[in-house]
Amino acid sequence: MSGLELIAAVLGVTAVWLTVKQNAWCWPIGLVMVLIYGWLFFEVKLYSGMLLQMAYAVLQLYGWWQWKRPDRTEDARVVSRLPGRAVLRGLAAGLVLSVALGAAMAHWTDAALPWLDATLTGFSLVAQLWMAQKRVQCWPLWLVVDVAYVGQYLHQQLYFTAGFFVVLTLIAVRGWLEWHRDPALKAAKVQA
Repeated sequence: MSGLELIAAVLGVTAVWLTVKQNAWCWPIGLVMVLIYGWLFFEVKLYSGMLLQMAYAVLQLYGWWQWKRPDRTEDARVVSRLPGRAVLRGLAAGLVLSVALGAAMAHWTDAALPWLDATLTGFSLVAQLWMAQKRVQCWPLWLVVDVAYVGQYLHQQLYFTAGFFVVLTLIAVRGWLEWHRDPALKAAKVQA
């Protein structure tokens, strides 16, 4: 399993780095990565994480479409900022999903770490949706989630994956800085 885990981690670092650089190849590479991780998480009984990978597969396709908009290049997404209320709604949705999924996993499965896994899943979905929409707030949310994932994966003895999430944490810092310097975001600040 370590070889497959290493491949998924390398694909993941590549996909997230391409995301920071706003290169649409991040989405198909990310799709392969999430499919591999879906299988790996099933094997170690991180069922919420496995379900998250399936949702990520759909979001990879959504993100690719959002960033490329095949019908009109000029309609492709640009980096933008969510208004405060939308951030709060997104975080509330992540919390509701976390509680519902955690309760289901704790009650109906033999999931390892059902509550932590579900919480990270709920907020990861919010961060991934914001990333697909090129919302700058995705990066600080990823920072918090990625740090927590490091601990979870160390506990599950998924060492390559824990290392992958250490790298993701560093890349999230870089993404936050780079997207804040994006001309589209700066132009939106001037117009506000």
